[in-house]
Amino acid sequence: MASAKCFHEILELLIGLIDEICTIFLRLWHLKWEILLQFGPFLMVFLAFVTFVLWNGSVVLGAKEAHAVSPHFAQIMYFGLVTALAMAPLHLTLGRATALWRAFWRMRPMSFIKGLVVLLAGFLAVRFFSIAHPYLLADNRHYTFYLWRKFIRAHWSMKYILVPFYAYSWLSICSNLGKVQKNIWILIFFCASAAVLIPAPLIEFRYYTVPYLFLILHSQMEDDKIWFFMGTLYVVVNTFTMLMFLFRPFHWDHEPGIQRFIW
Repeated sequence: MASAKCFHEILELLIGLIDEICTIFLRLWHLKWEILLQFGPFLMVFLAFVTFVLWNGSVVLGAKEAHAVSPHFAQIMYFGLVTALAMAPLHLTLGRATALWRAFWRMRPMSFIKGLVVLLAGFLAVRFFSIAHPYLLADNRHYTFYLWRKFIRAHWSMKYILVPFYAYSWLSICSNLGKVQKNIWILIFFCASAAVLIPAPLIEFRYYTVPYLFLILHSQMEDDKIWFFMGTLYVVVNTFTMLMFLFRPFHWDHEPGIQRFIW
């Protein structure tokens, strides 16, 4: 009985998603000339980008071999956790965890299947597609160097212990988005974020900026305390970064000149 109910819920979800996709494509077709006119400038930018890639042979300038496209699926997991931490009053509270658990319990077994899929995807991502870029291991000017060494690589099991936190972060993000956005929007947001982050072999917080801003702009955050926390966190982190940059310089034995901490 439970399996039949679960199959019925999955089927309803798929049918609803397909209906949304069909509706969007029909709408796009009927408004094709208006859309072409509105997005014409973006199309020119896209064509220019494709021309540059064909001419340059890569999406980057400089050391192409150090920034080669890689299947770094763990990157999307890191983004989920970093985003949840940056929006802690919204995602990392006891009330939020309790509400998410109750929602899962009401929608069982479908919700548990979703959770298991996310967990499995997280374990596979960190097991087979977690990349330790040479720059990450060697450049101690970046915060990610210390996070990788002190936390993720502190013990062989640490990267697996963090998977439930990655899963919770993404489930909370999608649950919050589901209050104000359609399923197709959430799917497109995830795919677009993955398309930006997964090919990047190096872990850098700056890669998360655009997906993070899109998430903030399209999330439901009516509580002023959340905005105050995010603004305070932004000021504190950037103040700390400036202080470290200005007053904690250091030297490398193998290279002349002063080195400074940066993002």
